[in-house]
Amino acid sequence: MFYIGCHLSSSNGYLAMGQTAESIGANTFQFFTRNPRGGKAKDIDPADAKAYNEFAQERNFGKILAHAPYTLNPCSADPKIRDFANMVFVDDLQRLEYTPGAMYNFHPGSHVGQGVEVGIDLISQQLNAVLRPEQSTIVLLETMAGKGSEVGGKFEELREIIDRVDLDDKMGVCMDTCHVNDAGYDVVNDLDAVLTKFDNIVGLDRLKAIHINDSMNPLGAHKDRHEKIGDGHIGKEAFERIINHPALRDLPFYLETPNELDGYAYEIALLKSLRK
Repeated sequence: MFYIGCHLSSSNGYLAMGQTAESIGANTFQFFTRNPRGGKAKDIDPADAKAYNEFAQERNFGKILAHAPYTLNPCSADPKIRDFANMVFVDDLQRLEYTPGAMYNFHPGSHVGQGVEVGIDLISQQLNAVLRPEQSTIVLLETMAGKGSEVGGKFEELREIIDRVDLDDKMGVCMDTCHVNDAGYDVVNDLDAVLTKFDNIVGLDRLKAIHINDSMNPLGAHKDRHEKIGDGHIGKEAFERIINHPALRDLPFYLETPNELDGYAYEIALLKSLRK
């Protein structure tokens, strides 16, 4: 099954997102749990969540991917920002139990001058504080472009975080194609080598989702600027190899390209046409 979706607005609830996804040819989707630049989340409507769960089961939708706000930084040097990250984590994971089996993606954070080692330690401490054995949600570390003081631009950094998490069975990775390209992993010319390296360091069993985005910047630019599929430095031919690769083809793919709904519909149709 080819699970492909895009990023949708959560303002009208789960069922509306599911219906919108279906209308553009998608069978899964990603959404922000709250304003990506803010902290207040809209109240969950249990009836809406129940209606979506039934809708998704009837249509064999793939797992939905909730995205933490950009303001979440568990390795900030400021204790107040770390406390905010803790609050958001706990709240979001509780809310996601209304849609059992979902995934929760977050940017590992920026160490802001403290050093990568301190950043990794703070991130793992936060995860150990918020993860619960009974939760159904898998938490995903996103691969980053390595700009500034970001943690997660190297596979080794993701591995170190996971190694320090007690409930590591609740942890996975979301690979962003734009980010790994910008971080210096050559998914265009040597996809097999990139995936072998990921497997040797992190483990392909940890890879749970793909953010499928082209990049405005060349390999190793450390910039993180998403582009429409086929219009950037990764290119359509590379995406054909990515979505058909034996190690990736059964994973859900989520578009985060600079598009409105009609653009997402075009890209979903394009990617489906490249599927073998």
